[in-house]
Amino acid sequence: MLERFVSINVNGKNSYGIETEEGTINLSDHFPEWPTLLEVVQNKGFDKLLGSIKNRRVSYPKGTYKYNIPISKPEKIICVGVNYPDRNEEYKDGQNTPSNMSLFVRFARSFVGHNSPIIRPKISKQLDYEGEVAIVLGASGRHIPEEQAYDFVSAITICNEGTIRDWVRHAKFNVTQGKNFEQSGAIGPYLVPFKDKSQLEDIQLTTKVNNELRQDDRTSRMIFNIPKQISYISTFTTLMAGDIIITGTPTGAGARFEPPKFLNPGDKIEISVEGVGTLINTVEDE
Repeated sequence: MLERFVSINVNGKNSYGIETEEGTINLSDHFPEWPTLLEVVQNKGFDKLLGSIKNRRVSYPKGTYKYNIPISKPEKIICVGVNYPDRNEEYKDGQNTPSNMSLFVRFARSFVGHNSPIIRPKISKQLDYEGEVAIVLGASGRHIPEEQAYDFVSAITICNEGTIRDWVRHAKFNVTQGKNFEQSGAIGPYLVPFKDKSQLEDIQLTTKVNNELRQDDRTSRMIFNIPKQISYISTFTTLMAGDIIITGTPTGAGARFEPPKFLNPGDKIEISVEGVGTLINTVEDE
């Protein structure tokens, strides 16, 4: 069985479990001490959950529940920008590839789950997609050495780091506004437990819009790899179990085409990560 954990909503009740081809086996009712997947991550509970599913049947068939973002209330969501080859050149600002990574934060409420529409706000027509690998931290730490960084990873998921492009440069230095519009991005559908660095070091990431391939790259080509990200971020802040790092998007976002290919209502975005799955969302107007 694929180890794919999901956070779901069934008839207004939030739950979590492990998803099979037929549907989801409910686990949250059997572990009341862990009400969400955040507590599972904090208590290194994936193996205990897996050990409990023997002879259990699917509780909720597919199509009978809505996907939530896997970790609904992380303390921090930190995003890495301009982190694949040629991304720096896409900005056409004449600057060299930076020696340190670009970072910004996002709020959990700026994301929706798998199969939910992302929202193009009424104030802008420039909703863009960014397919990314996201990691969930499983332990707290500060000043984490690169060679120990993978010890702090709990799980892998997928992100559509949706961006309102004309709001990214509303001020001189920040991108906060354009990166945090309500329901402008998505995370999910799964949390896949992290066991070995081969799950992250060289995996394929693709983004399709209406079945057209827009992004296609591998994590081995990141400018700042995941151990560097964890180490660098933990220099200035304590990373906590349940925190999410969104690790960067390849070339091919809509804003970089001539003319730009921004998202429109009815568009379908599919972001696939090797070994994790596919995150699918459509677009609706606010």
